[in-house]
Amino acid sequence: MAPAGIGADLEGLHVIEAALQAGRLTELRVEAGRVANPEVAVLIEQAKRAGVHIEVVDDVRPLAVTAAPQGLVGRARPLKTYSLDALVEPSPCLLVVLDHLEDPHNVGAIARSALAAGATGLVVPTRRTAPIGPTAFKAGAGALEHLRVSVQSSTADVVQRLKRLGVWTIGLTAGGGESLFGLALLTEPVAIVVGGEGRGLGRLVEERVDVGARIPMAEGSESLNASVAAALAVFEVARVRKKL
Repeated sequence: MAPAGIGADLEGLHVIEAALQAGRLTELRVEAGRVANPEVAVLIEQAKRAGVHIEVVDDVRPLAVTAAPQGLVGRARPLKTYSLDALVEPSPCLLVVLDHLEDPHNVGAIARSALAAGATGLVVPTRRTAPIGPTAFKAGAGALEHLRVSVQSSTADVVQRLKRLGVWTIGLTAGGGESLFGLALLTEPVAIVVGGEGRGLGRLVEERVDVGARIPMAEGSESLNASVAAALAVFEVARVRKKL
């Protein structure tokens, strides 16, 4: 099972709907002013049939982490997580590995793009990366219910282990020696390694990846947001593999 808390605290309509459909939701608190909303009313009825404990409150914001919980907060059984070995199947796999991301919105947005592009898994380190909490789940809009996630202690160690598992590691970096677009290696089992906002990949991670790849940009452009870069990368893999 996942470490305690991953996917246990949820906020927002679509996130809670996804957890309910997955059979994980155990508790639901709803603001009284939202009960008459048609979508919320349907959610409440479905939750009742599933045996979810429901409580109507005046205001959920004191219970929330995100700034806009949409009048809904929930509790759920933690998500199942996977070993690194499990994520490399089926082959050729497409993994996204995070390194030093600090913004949970980016973590959720990357998960959403990865799922949409057909990625086989997301690897998140426990150290120096934003937690997979309510903010990440809300930004992911339900993607984290379906995308296989592996939680590991160190991105640098993950890169080494993936090599032993026959997976090529491609680090996104502005100074990369090769363009990501059209990279022949993308037809092979690959892991796209995404660095943190501003600082990019950690030194040891950048030294260990098989390929440092850049996303070509117009001269004078600023570096892309981490979630945008990750989205471009996973969809380029899908394009090269003719999956979409």
